[in-house]
Amino acid sequence: MNDSYHSHHDHGLSVTMMFWFLMRCLAEVLRIMANTQNIVKTPNPQGKGLVPVLAALTEAGNPGWVPLPKSISQIANELFTSMFVLESRFSFKPVPQRSYWLYRDPLDSQGRFSLSLLSPEQWSATVYGQVIGHCVLQADLTWTLELSDEAAADNEMMAYIAERRRRFGQELAEAKQVDDLLPVFQHNLPFYQRVFASALAGSLSCSMQQAGIAGLSYEQAAGLLGHDHDN
Repeated sequence: MNDSYHSHHDHGLSVTMMFWFLMRCLAEVLRIMANTQNIVKTPNPQGKGLVPVLAALTEAGNPGWVPLPKSISQIANELFTSMFVLESRFSFKPVPQRSYWLYRDPLDSQGRFSLSLLSPEQWSATVYGQVIGHCVLQADLTWTLELSDEAAADNEMMAYIAERRRRFGQELAEAKQVDDLLPVFQHNLPFYQRVFASALAGSLSCSMQQAGIAGLSYEQAAGLLGHDHDN
């Protein structure tokens, strides 16, 4: 087969996967709308209803992105890390391949995290609190998080992360299929967090389909691909 065929095939695959992802998100939105009275008429606290999520999902998508197969351990790691970031507080639209920083908010009595465009060098430590790490939204809409030396040396912080990872591992082990844990539509999250969690779900779902592990439990997928399933 010639290069022209591969080029058209890869482009068609990308369009097909993006179309499938948007249709899945649309189906989920319509299901929630059907089960909730007046949901479009009642705005959320940020003044954004459910319908704009679809437009924002389209903007969040990367037209040149082609889903790659990923092992179940990579899927699990990326899902955990990405949701760790997306459950933080922020009110802006993240941009792929741009740097962000995660902080523990000193003014939050619950010790929640905040995502910021500003690096620690750009403002005062008395304002931003503890530096958790450097984050990047990748081209496939997963997140990476590189812990700061400060966070890595904080035993309390590391114990907190380890406990969250343990609970996540338990959810993975108990899920009938890993797909059930993908954050297709997280109604409890603020607007942009919800949008990018849905985009994350689409990305990981496409990669699982490419790897032939969609619809499987963690143990089944790990056994199929010959990966150890340590959480």
